[in-house]
Amino acid sequence: MHTLFRSDQGGHEQVVLCQDRATGLKAVIAIHSTALGPALGGTRFYPYASEGEAVADALNLARGMSYKNAMAGLDHGGGKAVIIGDPEQVKSEELLLAYGRFVASLGGRYVTACDVGTYVADMDVVARECRWTTGRSPENGGAGDSSVLTSYGVYQGMRAAAQHLWGDPSLRDRKVGVAGVGKVGHHLVEHLRAEGAEVVITDVREDAVRQVLDRHPQGVSAVADTEALIRTEGLDVYAPCALGGALNDHSVPVLTAKVVCGAANNQLAHPGVEKDLADRGILYAPDYVVNAGGVIQVADELHGFDFDRCKAKASRIFDTTLAIFARAKEDGIPPAAAADRIAEQRMAEARPVR
Repeated sequence: MHTLFRSDQGGHEQVVLCQDRATGLKAVIAIHSTALGPALGGTRFYPYASEGEAVADALNLARGMSYKNAMAGLDHGGGKAVIIGDPEQVKSEELLLAYGRFVASLGGRYVTACDVGTYVADMDVVARECRWTTGRSPENGGAGDSSVLTSYGVYQGMRAAAQHLWGDPSLRDRKVGVAGVGKVGHHLVEHLRAEGAEVVITDVREDAVRQVLDRHPQGVSAVADTEALIRTEGLDVYAPCALGGALNDHSVPVLTAKVVCGAANNQLAHPGVEKDLADRGILYAPDYVVNAGGVIQVADELHGFDFDRCKAKASRIFDTTLAIFARAKEDGIPPAAAADRIAEQRMAEARPVR
């Protein structure tokens, strides 16, 4: 409650705690803002250590979605849902249907989609109970896997960072470290290798690493863990593509890369990390800006999905990222703060005058 009503950390409009005893569902739906339109954000299915941790994650993620949607130019506010539990152990059709009924009860204030631990097939099930569901399969009227355009947007953000820092958007012969080669990361590797970048990868799942190495026998190598990756000699770009908090008091001082641009949400572990990056001369491409390709896709699904239209919108992440770097230089602030200012201005201007 303290976090929820503190506007500097939260300022959320609505938080719903959901429980269905018959299926074991325990979920949190957080709506941060509907200033720009219905809140839009994914459903994370994760074995949180406590209910408090789950609520905190939902609040943080929902707030991030408000800023992401604003910077992506979407007519949507920010929301997020988390389901508590190990999806490998407790996920069931009945549980997802129960979750769908809770989302439907909000009457369209929150539109859901996939996130960590949920997939297209899961959204197909949720949609049977809730018409405010995106990220569905093409067979069920959806757009399919949103990680394709998420990775493309990150790639565009990375090109913008290269343009700003080195005067050339090309990533050819740049060494890029990708932490997490799952849903989004392995697509990002495809873009990087197509342009001729050297890629170093790591993932907690050995099978994910092996699949990428098998597909790219040349130009891709692997290291044991993220600790080794961030210390890799000659790294030009670091791309965190797993869970949040990758940029912290431990990682930033030893990071060898000159650019950070990745798909993970909430990469900054706490306020002040963005200044630490700037002080070390590391250019940070704000995560919620560059990873917006997926939300651009699922938002488009509500209006009749068109891939080419979405890819064109995701391409604009290049220009948006450059604009953020320019604003940061003009205002003398880190890029993360510049992005926040731009997003907050759009949300403030959208609010009705009373």
